[in-house]
Amino acid sequence: MSLREHAEIIWRAGVAAVDSSAAVRRHISCDGTTLCIANVELALSKIGHIEIIGAGKAGAGMATGAESALLEHLPASQLSGWVNVPADCVRPLQRIHLHAARPAGINEPTSEGVNGTNEILRRISNLQKNDVCLVLLSGGASALLCSPVPQISLPDKLAVTRALASSGAPIQELNLVRTQISQVKGGRLAAACTAGTLIALIISDVIGDPLEVIGSGPTTPAPSRADQAIEILNRRQLLQTIPRSVFSFLESRREAQVEPASTTAARNIIVASNRIAIEAAAARARELGYEVESLGSENAGVAAVEGRELMQRLLAARAARNEEHSKMPLCILSGGEPTVDLRNTTAMVSPARTSPFVSAKGGRNQELVLAAISQNPHLDAWLGIAMLSGGTDGEDGPTDAAGAVADEELVRRMAVQKTDHSTSLAAHDSYHFFEALGGLLKTGPTHTNVMDLRVGLVTF
Repeated sequence: MSLREHAEIIWRAGVAAVDSSAAVRRHISCDGTTLCIANVELALSKIGHIEIIGAGKAGAGMATGAESALLEHLPASQLSGWVNVPADCVRPLQRIHLHAARPAGINEPTSEGVNGTNEILRRISNLQKNDVCLVLLSGGASALLCSPVPQISLPDKLAVTRALASSGAPIQELNLVRTQISQVKGGRLAAACTAGTLIALIISDVIGDPLEVIGSGPTTPAPSRADQAIEILNRRQLLQTIPRSVFSFLESRREAQVEPASTTAARNIIVASNRIAIEAAAARARELGYEVESLGSENAGVAAVEGRELMQRLLAARAARNEEHSKMPLCILSGGEPTVDLRNTTAMVSPARTSPFVSAKGGRNQELVLAAISQNPHLDAWLGIAMLSGGTDGEDGPTDAAGAVADEELVRRMAVQKTDHSTSLAAHDSYHFFEALGGLLKTGPTHTNVMDLRVGLVTF
């Protein structure tokens, strides 16, 4: 079995451990009289209706797990639901409608997302005190659960989101800004709910699992921070480029300090995270005979820098083991979510394209691996080394790949085909680079989302 195959097996073991359906099912049980959702106990005889709502890339799997678990103990007529998901995640369920809130691979708010969110708001604002609202949240909910304040249009909100993302803003800054101009983020979804019980099951895609950041915290009340949003936009030199309506609204909110007021206290429970994925990947690596070194789940930074640093660790480990005459293979694991700053793009057309009309594209995971190759392009650097970086959701940027994998075979093909790694990296065109060399990691939707998982292997 090749190093690349080992890397994929280890990565997939990590993803399987955070399966969204299983994660939700583990948190729902019933003894015949009492329904337990996470740490909340509910008498079956006192439950009126259960409305299941939510959003995220893991939404389809979470909805499947919730529906199947609840239907084991409750009549179908007592359940209904609506969950916003990417279009390629839609599937028929018995009592929950999965709504295509955006196209596959386009992680931005759309008019369909707004329509779906407004339907969710309608449903939860009509619940009674004996009803239960079960919220299913996962990464991607910030775009999928979208309802701008009336003063700001969807195109204007989209312009702000794109500007921040292109500037390399981390998810914390991105979510803080868009929370200020939303009717559902920052606890406003919970504020609209009239049920007596509100429970949110959450799959975390954010470093440190902060509830106010995951999906922009729709069930976590957050103070108005319009002044901080303005500061972020100013620091990233975006105040002159964003729509005037956004700046005017933030200015008006700067002094108002409007807080979301909820009549129902939300119970928020994390059911899956990157840490769990890394632990499972480590266990599988050990089964395959590797010594494991984990760098943890809190690796952010710039994707290209992260890729170069991971490669340097692999090279240093190989050198150290050669000096020690050790033959024990090593697996280095890391998780997190780096960023790509598109403002420094030197070219917008790929030298590796198959057509002169194909524009550059890629994602942070593909760029991370490409940066490692670009700094170490010679075959001898990759002897006995493989590197894989993939988004656990199966999406890496606006592409159909989860990420990329490199090994000595890929670098050998690169030399034979004379593929230009440096220009591809400068153009942020990692997708076409790896597509030409067979280095893309394609999984389709995984129905989970716990940031990225990276696997580096060294053998002797």
